[in-house]
Amino acid sequence: MLKFVGVGPGDPELITVKGMRALQEAEVVLYTGDLVPKELLTWCKDGTLIESSVEMSYENFYSFIKEHSHKKFVRLHPGDSSLFSTIAKQVKFLRSEGIKFEVIPGVTAAFGAAASVGVEYTIPDVSQTLIISRVEEQTLNSEALEKLLSNKNSSFVFYLSLRLIAKLKNTAYKLGYSKTTPCWVVERATWADEKIYKGTIEDIQEKISHIKGVALIMFGEYLSQQVIIESHLHAKQY
Repeated sequence: MLKFVGVGPGDPELITVKGMRALQEAEVVLYTGDLVPKELLTWCKDGTLIESSVEMSYENFYSFIKEHSHKKFVRLHPGDSSLFSTIAKQVKFLRSEGIKFEVIPGVTAAFGAAASVGVEYTIPDVSQTLIISRVEEQTLNSEALEKLLSNKNSSFVFYLSLRLIAKLKNTAYKLGYSKTTPCWVVERATWADEKIYKGTIEDIQEKISHIKGVALIMFGEYLSQQVIIESHLHAKQY
């Protein structure tokens, strides 16, 4: 049986106990390169076949799965396999080949980032809706982005979108968002080298222009509420 295991956003201790046990029992492990913490691979027993899928073509990828499908096979995904992971294509292949599989969920980056900065996405009288999306030319055109951002009483989290943050900014202005609307970026959420950049939709692009790797954008008034909470806590401490 093949087991999809979400390993969490970066901190190796954020994998589930069930995911950890699957790794410890695995005979074959296929992981997504540098997006998976290497510490997790040390849990594999001696003799486990461990391969990265980064350089594999789809043809080689599927051939590898077929070759080892009779073994205890773990497919590692960063975060949770239900978000931006291509699991749908893999599941379609497995079903077409009659290969049994199980999905073990993981902590996604949106929740890892929220924990790192200490925010809640669903705050009474501020937002009761969390919208997770990405701002990419291929997957979300300007009209779709406008429709998305028209849900103003929502908390927004954008994956894989740093390259088009100007598009997010311009669309927000078009819809009447204030220039002071909070916009934060969490780079490599929960990894040891995590960095957090706090700003507004007006100035955040300048603050994060140097980032080349993986980062997540948080946008909305729920972040303003967090600033108010932090201010009150700070006042009590002194």
